[in-house]
Amino acid sequence: MTKRKVTLAESADKYVCYQNSVQSPEHEIEFFEQAYQDQFDRKPLVLREDFCGTFAVCCEWVKSDKRRVATGVDLDPEPINWGMANNLAELKKKQRSRVTILQQDVRQDDQAGAEVLAAQNFSFWLFKTRTELLKYFRCARANMAQEGIMIMDMMGGGQCFDEGHVDVKKVKKGKNGYRYLWEQARFNPINNDASFYISFNFNDGSRLERAFEYHWRFWSIAEVRELLAEAGFSESHVYWEETDEDGEDTGEWSRVSKAESQPSWIAYIVAIK
Repeated sequence: MTKRKVTLAESADKYVCYQNSVQSPEHEIEFFEQAYQDQFDRKPLVLREDFCGTFAVCCEWVKSDKRRVATGVDLDPEPINWGMANNLAELKKKQRSRVTILQQDVRQDDQAGAEVLAAQNFSFWLFKTRTELLKYFRCARANMAQEGIMIMDMMGGGQCFDEGHVDVKKVKKGKNGYRYLWEQARFNPINNDASFYISFNFNDGSRLERAFEYHWRFWSIAEVRELLAEAGFSESHVYWEETDEDGEDTGEWSRVSKAESQPSWIAYIVAIK
């Protein structure tokens, strides 16, 4: 009897696929430094990564400067344990000593004194009411240093509300390659509830179906900035990606007060304590 060959999907690690497809810690840290420099004209050293998952950004943060410390906070033990065995284990001993991981609700007030508090990948959208999100923003502000900024990414554009729309991105080439699929499965215009899924298609024809799922409220930039002000933040700014003469994204970000409507866009909100 011939032994069945294991498919690429069956042998894949979904967290490796996610980090390769979605995250770019080096880029994130570059933006954190830019946003902090814009406001306080110095280099930040203390990071808190809320909804940290596998806390790849925390690990890259301490690698970037021997003076830097990072705290990651997440309620789910699975990605934390994966990050401990994979991301943290790759650091040098002294670097590991400057990373603290807390398995707890991000709304816990622990006076962390973060100079940069990051809530990335739309993670705070899991709070679906103004009351819940306002509570989180107040706790986040309490966990920041006096000279502190909070950074959140946002997405939008009419295409984001199209049920059944799937964005596909090739991540790895070759016979062991795969593609990343972002599925916009459901959107309720009455309350802005939305469901999104991440799947991975492999070059042998196998598929890691809905490896990650997200059930969020689709918040707008205006709503979030109003709640930040209500939570006590002194001001907030929107950063939009610059484009070249051909309209292509450049990877450079600048503060804006208005932007052109686009079918799909990504932006940052930076709130100042």
